[in-house]
Amino acid sequence: MSNVKRASAVRRSVQLLVASLLPMSVWAGPVDINKADAATIAKELQGIGLSRAQAIVEYRDKNGAFKSADELRKVKGIGARTIEQNRANIRIEGATAPRKTG
Repeated sequence: MSNVKRASAVRRSVQLLVASLLPMSVWAGPVDINKADAATIAKELQGIGLSRAQAIVEYRDKNGAFKSADELRKVKGIGARTIEQNRANIRIEGATAPRKTG
């Protein structure tokens, strides 16, 4: 086998491997946004990184439990598209009261 053919075969194998792993990276799971920590929210919701997940937790701590998935729009950086993309996995079960400071 020539080096060109070998390189092409290796490249194709790598492409297939990457393509087979992509669906795993977009799997999301149900997450209760009123109970989950930032790391869990970031892991389970598509398009939500750790900083946005932390913003969700901070909003929840300050304002109390979310009453609907649509209320996530009040969190800076989260829009309707992100909510729709994740609606099937957003759970609203746990209720928390706002934290009192002072």
